[in-house]
Amino acid sequence: MGSPEGTGEFVIANPSNLKPVGRVPAGIPADVAKAVNAAHGAFAEWSATSGFERGAILARAAELLEGRREDIAQLITNEVGMPIKMSRAIQAGLPIEAWKRYAERARTHNFETRLANSRILEVPVGVVACITPWNYPLHQVTAKVAAALAAGCTVVLKPSEVAPLSAFLLAEVLEQAGLPSGVFNLIVGDGESVGEALVTNPEVDMISFTGSTAVGKRIARLAAENLTRVSLELGGKSAAVILEDGDLERAVKNTVNACFLNGGQTCSALTRLLVPESRYEQAKSIAAKAASRFVPGDPVDDQTRLGPLVSERQKHMVLDYIGKGIDSGAELVAGGLEPVDGPGHFVRATVFGRVDPASDIAQEEIFGPVLSIICYGDEDEALAIANGTRYGLAGAVWSLDEARAQDFAVRMETGQIDINGAPSIWTPRSAASDTPAMAVKTAPLDCPNS
Repeated sequence: MGSPEGTGEFVIANPSNLKPVGRVPAGIPADVAKAVNAAHGAFAEWSATSGFERGAILARAAELLEGRREDIAQLITNEVGMPIKMSRAIQAGLPIEAWKRYAERARTHNFETRLANSRILEVPVGVVACITPWNYPLHQVTAKVAAALAAGCTVVLKPSEVAPLSAFLLAEVLEQAGLPSGVFNLIVGDGESVGEALVTNPEVDMISFTGSTAVGKRIARLAAENLTRVSLELGGKSAAVILEDGDLERAVKNTVNACFLNGGQTCSALTRLLVPESRYEQAKSIAAKAASRFVPGDPVDDQTRLGPLVSERQKHMVLDYIGKGIDSGAELVAGGLEPVDGPGHFVRATVFGRVDPASDIAQEEIFGPVLSIICYGDEDEALAIANGTRYGLAGAVWSLDEARAQDFAVRMETGQIDINGAPSIWTPRSAASDTPAMAVKTAPLDCPNS
């Protein structure tokens, strides 16, 4: 799309030591207009290419990303703070695999079917505005951009200004892979100016957004003015429910791991652990021991399991929630407000026990390493607590009786539910056992990012 119209820039700092790791141009609304115009102009030719041709370019991009796997991991660890060992597997590994799968999907998908006298064509929607968060930057970008390109859409990407560096790496890769000019356009800017200019542009045909509920509501309202279709993936306050016969040791360890992954900065993190009242003391002990393994440390060290939060703002928000948890009378099982030595945005892995289901730490998405253990009396109460938030993204159920677990899972008002530690996109399955493990997913017909 050429040189930016704006003259400002964003300085990206390493959250573990606060040293600058990159600078990127700060876009302005005029840049948005140029980017959308470029995408609109490139759409006719790109959408007319065959799925096989599009797939070949995506496959080439996957090969180039594979060649830069270590660069990606190091880059994202430096801008987000995820420990390097996990960055290699998640921040680099998952996007590369996703590009391969979308390439194959583009090459093999049947975009035309016949039903009786009808010819049914699946056609690209047009210009897609992709607005992505900072916690899994390349993965979230890939989930939107690769899918849109495979379908024949053109793209304007606005990554988070907090962690945009991997998006520039991707732009280089797509150019090297032979993607035609104008098909992919990158602009970095804040939500108020660049984001709003993008979602209100009448030549944008679809908006795909992942981020906070508050911003998602704002985007939906703005998009309605142009009747632009919108796909939203918003926040979570996901519950892991251990039924009376659940494997407590495995369940608690699995939940702690899922809660603290990426410093708790995961929308699908299991941040509420629901346990029978009779098993609370045991669960608390297991959680405290598991949390003790998440010691804040340098994310480039292979032994580190808990890196910094992404920014000073995020750190203060999380500490504020921890303070609210203490003030609410919840039992502080691990962690707390004690500062971590060093300049980075570190917060201690924190576990609260006997949390009031109506309290702020049980209701709000904290987006940090904070776990709330909530006691229940019977399964009806457990279900009411699990469903008793405004979120509905993910969840987990643990029971030695698979049928019992599935029955409980389908009554949970959330999208994806892991049963007995079934493998998901974020958390590897725990040690093998004889307990059946599976995942249940329920969704409306128009499910974003599915």
